[in-house]
Amino acid sequence: MRTADLLPLAVAVPLLGAAVTAVAGRWLPRLGRDVLATALAATDVVCLALLWARTGPDGRAVSWLGGWTPSDGHSVGIVLVADRLGSGLALLAAVLVLAVLCYAWRYFDEPTGERGGLFPALLLLFEAGMCGFALTGDLFDAFVFFELMGAVAYALTGFRIEDPRPLHGALAFGLVNSAAAYLSLLGIGLLYARTGELGLAQIGAELDRLAAPGRGPDALLVVAFVLVLAGPLVKAAAAPFHFWLPDAHAVAPSPVCMLLSGVMVELGVYGVARIHRVIFAGAGGLPDAVVRDTLLAAGVLTALVGAVMCWQQRHLKRLLAFSTVGHVGLFLIGAALLTPAGLAGTAVYVAGHAGAKAALFGLTGVLLDRFGSVDEHGLHGRARELRVTGLLFVLGALALAGLPPFGTGLGKAVAEEAAGHELAWLPAVFVLVSALTGGAVLRAALRVFGGAGAPPREHPEVAATTGEGEEPEIRPPDRRLPPPMVLAPALLLAGCLAVGVLPGVGRALAAGAAAFTGREAYLADTLGRPPVPAAAAPEAWWTASGLGLGLLSALLAVGFATAAVRRRPGRGTSGLHRAAVLPLRRLHSGLLGDYVAWLAVGIAALLVALTAQL
Repeated sequence: MRTADLLPLAVAVPLLGAAVTAVAGRWLPRLGRDVLATALAATDVVCLALLWARTGPDGRAVSWLGGWTPSDGHSVGIVLVADRLGSGLALLAAVLVLAVLCYAWRYFDEPTGERGGLFPALLLLFEAGMCGFALTGDLFDAFVFFELMGAVAYALTGFRIEDPRPLHGALAFGLVNSAAAYLSLLGIGLLYARTGELGLAQIGAELDRLAAPGRGPDALLVVAFVLVLAGPLVKAAAAPFHFWLPDAHAVAPSPVCMLLSGVMVELGVYGVARIHRVIFAGAGGLPDAVVRDTLLAAGVLTALVGAVMCWQQRHLKRLLAFSTVGHVGLFLIGAALLTPAGLAGTAVYVAGHAGAKAALFGLTGVLLDRFGSVDEHGLHGRARELRVTGLLFVLGALALAGLPPFGTGLGKAVAEEAAGHELAWLPAVFVLVSALTGGAVLRAALRVFGGAGAPPREHPEVAATTGEGEEPEIRPPDRRLPPPMVLAPALLLAGCLAVGVLPGVGRALAAGAAAFTGREAYLADTLGRPPVPAAAAPEAWWTASGLGLGLLSALLAVGFATAAVRRRPGRGTSGLHRAAVLPLRRLHSGLLGDYVAWLAVGIAALLVALTAQL
């Protein structure tokens, strides 16, 4: 089979598999449904692994569907393009879907009738949307795949339709993301009106051709840039577009949270980087310095907001969701550097984070299943007998903190070094955010699995959303814990560790990052021009400074967690907490109108920031 033929197959397998699973699931027994869905997911993993292996470190596979190839640089055909980062992200999504399907083998007591097979079918459809978005070379198709991914994510979030809380979370998730999607569609329309093209490479090449020497970007281009990026930035939960994410994670089934935080939000960061690099990074786009400074500011804001809010949570799912927001900020910083080294660090970081975060949500699902609660305070000391689960939870917390040799630590080290070359204070943001998010998870592990410290009592003025009174997601909750619920998180953490200890992973992702930033090579490969040599791959391995900063952030996380559990219960709050933290917490109101208002504020802020610099 030709390499180009693997591209449509990687999308078609889960898409058709979802239809087969949904239909066959009405008659197949539970075991048959699970085996069928798992086999289909494994088939797509093999397909994408072959695509990854055949693409090469600095090459691309291009597939023009239906044979509608460009003529004189113009085309009406649909193109799929795979490079190492795009195919790697699709492979990551496929592996996580396979892990989630295995984790959820005995998760729901789903009937054999009309809803039989619906959950695994939705997971496969979700996979099709994610893989299609990672592999498409067409801007409008990127929008279509992004909306397919989003629509399925809304359905999965509100899957337990008998409970009004998941429905509320799914509606907030859907409405905010749909509003952003309409903005993106408007931006695509503006670009189409200017260029008459919808392919990423074709739009970028046409903007370069239309660029007038000595003239900067006009208002239409700036507005189009901001509107097109609205959808990816909201899906990535970048501040101030992040409000929907903790609400959705708090009510979504635990297997769904493994995918939302493990790969979906990272696809938003990937979309921002891909759209900017191919369309707007040329002579007809926006100056790199302007885009870099704007996205760096957004990344730092997102990282700090996520870290501070993560530390404030006692609802474990919301805690993990805010830690995702904090790490998305770090990913955005790395991508915003617009250098191969920054992007290489981000790619390694994303690969490691996916394993660690999906594992932590899976382990939180164990707590919800055993005790009907995800409240850090209410679970104080109740999970002492879950020793393996507790050990894995602690390892996941240390991985989030960037402890070497986990893949999160390696990605953080590479991104820190690249960021330090641009701005000397940026590594401090990486250390602080990693320490706070990892420390919050470690604090919860010490209390829940170790019973450390006195039973906490929260001060009335800082009362938070609890995790008490949740419905167990497996029936009945007193039955023996299904082995896949512990085995899947353990294998995911092993994958996070493998990213940091296998040199080949970092080298491959670094070479892919160099190819990703090579805009002219992308245009040449897609449009059939003479090939352009790829840039040299940056180094993506441990350094003394990277090891030192990784150990520092892990030690800070341990210190923060230890201080928190030793703190006397009932103590009041400090003046700094009342002045800075409480107002930030009050902004997360849970009101849909507020979230839509913040969407408008964020779009306006981006427009003002870009215009002021131009």
